[in-house]
Amino acid sequence: MDFIGFKKALFKEALAQGCEAAEAYYQRNESFSVNVLEGDIDQYEVNAKGGLNLRVRLGGRNGYAFTQKLEEPEKLVARAMDNARSIEAEDDHPMQGKCEYPALEKPERRAYSLGEQEKIDLALSLERAAKAVDPRVARTEFCTVESGRREIRISNTLGLDAFDEERTAVSVVMPITKEGEDMRNAYAFRIGEGIFDVDGCAREAVADSLALHGASPVGAGTYRALIRNSAMAAMLEAFSPMFSGDNAQKGLTLFKDKLGERIADEKITIVDDPFHPDYARAFDAEGVPSVTTTVVENGVLRSFLHNLKTAGKAGVPSTSNGGRAGADASVSVMPSVFYIRPGQKSDDALMRELGNGLFITEMDGMHAGLDPVSGEFSLIAKGMLVENGKPVRPVDQITVGGSFTKLLGGVLAVGGSLYFNPPRGGGAIGSPAILVDGLVVSGR
Repeated sequence: MDFIGFKKALFKEALAQGCEAAEAYYQRNESFSVNVLEGDIDQYEVNAKGGLNLRVRLGGRNGYAFTQKLEEPEKLVARAMDNARSIEAEDDHPMQGKCEYPALEKPERRAYSLGEQEKIDLALSLERAAKAVDPRVARTEFCTVESGRREIRISNTLGLDAFDEERTAVSVVMPITKEGEDMRNAYAFRIGEGIFDVDGCAREAVADSLALHGASPVGAGTYRALIRNSAMAAMLEAFSPMFSGDNAQKGLTLFKDKLGERIADEKITIVDDPFHPDYARAFDAEGVPSVTTTVVENGVLRSFLHNLKTAGKAGVPSTSNGGRAGADASVSVMPSVFYIRPGQKSDDALMRELGNGLFITEMDGMHAGLDPVSGEFSLIAKGMLVENGKPVRPVDQITVGGSFTKLLGGVLAVGGSLYFNPPRGGGAIGSPAILVDGLVVSGR
């Protein structure tokens, strides 16, 4: 049975059994991945899977049931009703009713129409390009091309009927470079149509790897620091739960009572923009029409991110940030396209403004060395020592630490080049480079 026929049968059965409402969330994922090594295919995967999550409203409670097969609607409804009866307290998670969605243009991308052999050839050419950049490239640690398609359908008995399709394409290369006995690696990636920039991706990864040779720590102290856009995007992603309305209501963020207060320098504006042209979506995982939300405006916390449930508790409209990790997962709060708004300064101008300090290019340990509740972090970092506005030598084996709020409060300048990390679950998180005062470093 197809989705349309199955959801009709579900809704008919649910209403006949006394449910006040019913909702079906269907998601199907298709993915392709190839990794090459030394001119041969090292790993190759093609996957397709789907599932449907049924929610019924029964006696003021929500009940849920999940299936991967669109069959036996009566049994699925019975399971969802049993789940609703087992809940002791009323569930105040509402359903989105019938609504209109903005028309979004999603142009055809050549990257999404490639055949499997073309993607394999692209991965092989990326590996060859990386090896050709410099004789010090010993090999690649991995060289991957991936693509995916996600189909989402949401319907309910209140008149909601939403459909969306998301496509992704990513290429990643990590070369290993060798100078004497010193071996280093770095990676670069491209998204969407950028996967055809084989030479540019290869050169970027090799240059970053070569720049690390001869790296050594710096002395412990407090430094002015320029944080590269990719590193800052990774940090913002790790700290994004601090802006969740759900976490605020549970007391799991130090911003919980800070609405309307300054939490960052006035140069910092953070937005959640589901209409960003590279990752546009018309609705969230609850079928709520997309809206753009200014979370931090010129350093002042203006809004948390909300789904329908947390918005109802806060007495505000949903910010269209209902999210699901998959069809079998419950609704949570997730960013869509979440980023620090870029400024006007080029990276070269920021380097000159840095003068003497550190250029932080990479921070590792985001899960173990970072607390999104308190905002504290202690992360292993790499980069360059900068003197008189120019990098003079590579730096590694240092730890940078402090408070995310103090970091944002000490921003001296914001760069103009916005960078997004690879999207996860349909969303993306990005940042420009930022220049900060007072980054605490533990070194030699």
